[in-house]
Amino acid sequence: MSKELAQVAIAILYRDNQFLMQLRDNIPNIVYPGHWAFFGGHIEPEEDPEDAVKRELLEEIGYAPSTVSFFAHYRDSKVLRHVFYAPLTVELEDLVLGEGWDMGLMTPEEIRQGERYSEKAGEVRPLGSPHQRILLDFIEKCKVIV
Repeated sequence: MSKELAQVAIAILYRDNQFLMQLRDNIPNIVYPGHWAFFGGHIEPEEDPEDAVKRELLEEIGYAPSTVSFFAHYRDSKVLRHVFYAPLTVELEDLVLGEGWDMGLMTPEEIRQGERYSEKAGEVRPLGSPHQRILLDFIEKCKVIV
């Protein structure tokens, strides 16, 4: 792994053939502002990616899955994404959005279209392109578990 790449750990949380996504804050100086994206974030120095994704889920939505499974690595010129997945075993109302503008469950059709309506934003917002690609790969490879 290159030390120049930022490393993040992100989670695909699924339930009933839908996928929990975060609408990122619409702040220009963050990556993918105002886009639907995964929950997760940067890996702290000396932190294991699996521990990082669990920490981020707890911080961002108050969710502590009993286990997470590794799906794949996705690398581009700026970031290495460690992608994990787990079932979402609680209702959306049981989650506390601690970071981001909105959250919601996306259907495979919305993922293919690359956008979803947000009640909080009052408009259709785009899905980040790497997040769309990862979700489409996941849907294709893991049909059995979702």
